[in-house]
Amino acid sequence: MRRGLGWRSRVRGAVATLAALGIAASVAFVGSPASADAIRDREYWLSQYGITAAWNTTKGAGVTIAIIDTGVDGAHIDLQGAVVGGTDVSGIGDSDGQKPIGTSSEHGTMVGSLAAGRGHGGDSGVIGSAPAASLLSISIGFGAGTRSSDDQIADAVRWAVDNGADVINMSLTRNSLEWPRSWDDAFLYAFENDVVVVAAAGNRGSGTTEVGAPATIPGVLVVGGVDRNGKASFDASSQGITIAVSAPSEDLVGAAPGGGYYAWAGTSGATPIVAGIVALVRAAHPDLDAANVINRITATAKSPGVEVPSPIYGYGLVDAAAAVTANVPSVSTSPAQELKDWIHLHRRAEASPEPTPIGTPSSTPSPTPVPQAGPQSPLGTLLPTVAQLRDVGIPLLVYAVFLTLLIAWLVQVVRRVRRSRRS
Repeated sequence: MRRGLGWRSRVRGAVATLAALGIAASVAFVGSPASADAIRDREYWLSQYGITAAWNTTKGAGVTIAIIDTGVDGAHIDLQGAVVGGTDVSGIGDSDGQKPIGTSSEHGTMVGSLAAGRGHGGDSGVIGSAPAASLLSISIGFGAGTRSSDDQIADAVRWAVDNGADVINMSLTRNSLEWPRSWDDAFLYAFENDVVVVAAAGNRGSGTTEVGAPATIPGVLVVGGVDRNGKASFDASSQGITIAVSAPSEDLVGAAPGGGYYAWAGTSGATPIVAGIVALVRAAHPDLDAANVINRITATAKSPGVEVPSPIYGYGLVDAAAAVTANVPSVSTSPAQELKDWIHLHRRAEASPEPTPIGTPSSTPSPTPVPQAGPQSPLGTLLPTVAQLRDVGIPLLVYAVFLTLLIAWLVQVVRRVRRSRRS
């Protein structure tokens, strides 16, 4: 799962990026930041998606978001005070759920920071969509641990509900349309207790060619991904008819366990951005049930320029300010009823408690849920330091220039030889 993992040092302070394209390597330095911190400046979605405007009304205080992932490092400077509880359901993590586990151990901390990161020093570091909300960290092992991933997730959902979650963030996919029966009960338990479940659509760049569970479960708020210009991301998002809204999934930055930051991409990042916005809505409208919270998110989404709902954008680009402040008619259909209807229609015909997907041999193991980062899968690249750019980037640039000049000289020599032969 660490394909494409690049620089392995963490950045503290000013940063720059190195892009290598083919033979020629180009060095692109981050310009003078508009604020005091280059990390904060990378969070373009805060203003573009109405999040900073929504903060004039609320920052999510009093709302709890459960992060079901690889563990959120609450000791990171941008997450201090954010994680108020947690547990481990994998059998290999710490009892408080804050020990990053598995091959994608950084994933949970990155996700948590985009939902409810506090930043530091006023305007430095990563700040989440709901910086006053609280986090529950529930660590699971993607393909690791003493128990099946399906059972871990079912238990994680139930634990989140029993421990006060108002919102559950699931930046993961089973890579299959179907899900186990244990998830029927767990998700229905969440819906009947008025919890909003937010799930990632997945990413083609990580091998998810179509939206998979839990993003196929009725009643779940599914998030697709777009680029900086609000256009559907090809690699950093999958598409499907269950997508509800879209949010940024490219050029993201998140907190890394132990300190520092990652650049990354994928609906793993788009999902907690939306989960944080859900927290803002719940804080601003504490009387609304889950169905009407979700309705405010979808009804106020900005038009993507195509007919909606769309399997690419859902109802459009999420708009935090409008979701918090707009007048939105109420709805009566609940997520719990949607799932109950599906269970009644689809489960009654099944002969076995754990059905085998059509066309799949009975000996084939169930899909293992995986975290959904983007084409820099799964964790993107660590942001390089200025020293790395000096020691690696500049030499690469020099070599590239030298090689280009050498090729040009060889072309001239060949031409001269051909002319001399003709004469």
